[in-house]
Amino acid sequence: MKVFSGRDSSRRSPKAANPRSFRQRSITIAVVFCTLAAGLIWRAVDLQLVDHEFLQSQGNERFTRVNEIAAHRGTITDRFGEPLAVSTPVDTVWANPRELALATDQLPRLAKALKRDKNELARRVTSNLSREFLYLARHMQPGEAAKVKALEIPGVYTTREYRRYYPSGEVAGHVLGFTDVDDAGQEGLELAFDHWLAGEDGAKRVIQDNLGRVVQDVESIRTARPGRDLVLSIDLRIQYLAYRELKAAIRTQRARSGSVVVLDVTTGEVLAMVNQPAYNPNDRDQRKPGGYRNRAATDILEPGSSIKPFIVAAGLASGKYTDRSIVETGPGFYKVGVKVIEDKRNLGPVDLATILAKSSNVGMARIALSLEPELIYSTLTRLGFGQVTTSGYPGESAGVLSNYSHWRPIGIATMAYGYGMSVTPLQLAHAYATIGAFGVSRPVSFLRIDAPVAGEQVLDEGTTRQLIQMLEAVVTPAGTGMQASIPGYRVAGKTGTAWKSNAGGYSTDRYMAVFGGVAPATSPRLAAVVIVDEPGAGLFYGGDVAAPVFSAVIGGALRLLAVAPDAQIGAPVEEMPETPLPAPPIEQSAPAPLPRTPVQTATPAADGVTRR
Repeated sequence: MKVFSGRDSSRRSPKAANPRSFRQRSITIAVVFCTLAAGLIWRAVDLQLVDHEFLQSQGNERFTRVNEIAAHRGTITDRFGEPLAVSTPVDTVWANPRELALATDQLPRLAKALKRDKNELARRVTSNLSREFLYLARHMQPGEAAKVKALEIPGVYTTREYRRYYPSGEVAGHVLGFTDVDDAGQEGLELAFDHWLAGEDGAKRVIQDNLGRVVQDVESIRTARPGRDLVLSIDLRIQYLAYRELKAAIRTQRARSGSVVVLDVTTGEVLAMVNQPAYNPNDRDQRKPGGYRNRAATDILEPGSSIKPFIVAAGLASGKYTDRSIVETGPGFYKVGVKVIEDKRNLGPVDLATILAKSSNVGMARIALSLEPELIYSTLTRLGFGQVTTSGYPGESAGVLSNYSHWRPIGIATMAYGYGMSVTPLQLAHAYATIGAFGVSRPVSFLRIDAPVAGEQVLDEGTTRQLIQMLEAVVTPAGTGMQASIPGYRVAGKTGTAWKSNAGGYSTDRYMAVFGGVAPATSPRLAAVVIVDEPGAGLFYGGDVAAPVFSAVIGGALRLLAVAPDAQIGAPVEEMPETPLPAPPIEQSAPAPLPRTPVQTATPAADGVTRR
């Protein structure tokens, strides 16, 4: 019997491998593995040698950044350290459009946080895909910017910057000016001293994660240098006072505009300078051309009778006149060629003090025409007319004062009472300050001065002392400037009322009211000029409109500065010096810009001073 085992030796198992087939499969697998290994080796070589620089740059672009370190602008303060302009930290939100475009589903959230229209935001991002930097919002409050950052949207970053803030708002807006969105000075003292105030941003290399968060400071590239602080001559207390009084006067008189300039006679410092209408430099919407113009330094005006003291100064300097000289003003008019200059009343023969107190155009014309034109011109130029001051204020005007070689008799006569030349309020205030300093002209400064200023003696001291005594007569019941008086202080000054020019000559219903003066008269500390342009409430004389503002501002300023009174409070105001002949009661008259002919009034263009 044949016995079978569990395996059939005569038949091959189906799982048994064919030796030849096994070898083929082994070779195939080996080839595949070798090919893969060769590919990996080549890729490694390619990455390390061929694409090394490219990959390194891409890595650096993704994780390494050079961040700017913002430097804040210097602080501007008043003379006592009160802040007038400071730089406050703000955050700017920006984006890398390439990165942000990959997260378009996050744009609605981002738009809501930025308070922007989502469609507009999407358009800005998609239209700037070639850029790596795009501003989304400038100068956000840090708290609001932090909310945006907390969204952790790829491609959205924040940067620390600084924004200018002006604590006094419109009170000092015209003087200070403002900066642009990049914190660079654009107007006013911000522009004049931009090189001093501006800081220099620093830079550092950092490593950031994919959300823009700094994870490591690598190195400092450039140290940030903050801007330097600036201390002004402005006394914020007097600045507020001048702002308040001028604003009230402009509102009460329904005037078009106005200016006040207050100078320290002893140093030449600008203690206050205000204009109306004012603007708030913190509100960018108010920064409109013309609105931020500092009229006190840039605008010119014909000064009217406020120029008369300086013509009298020329007369005294000539030696032809003294404080006791008598000038014939009768019969109340004066013919210059075929033209006629008139006073409201016939004052007759009067002294120089009376001519100033009653603002006689006839008297001034006679004085001016008796002098050498070169002497008048020299006196006016030494007082600073026809040239910019030393203030350095951007856009300051030089005014208009033609050379005496172009003057004609009728032009000299009308210039003696303030027509045919133009000045700025700052120029006029500086001239009064020179008189108050007894003939010493000190440079006008917007910066605080700690050391004494010698100045230049441009007028004889005796002449100016006589002139101050004459100007005190103006601020008496017999003069035109009684409302400029200050209880406890003696005031010397001069009113001015001028018709404004227009295309056809001069308007008879548009006026410029002026008052300029110094106080205390015995030893002047302050000089000021008040301008009220086109008062429309019925009053228009400088003595009625501008003089009260002078009284309020300078009276308050003298008390703030603790200047000792030089007059007994409550005592009757001194009358002006006696004249050889009794003068009639004061009666203010409308200004007379041009003389007239017996038949008709001449036009200013034909008879004014020739202008270059």
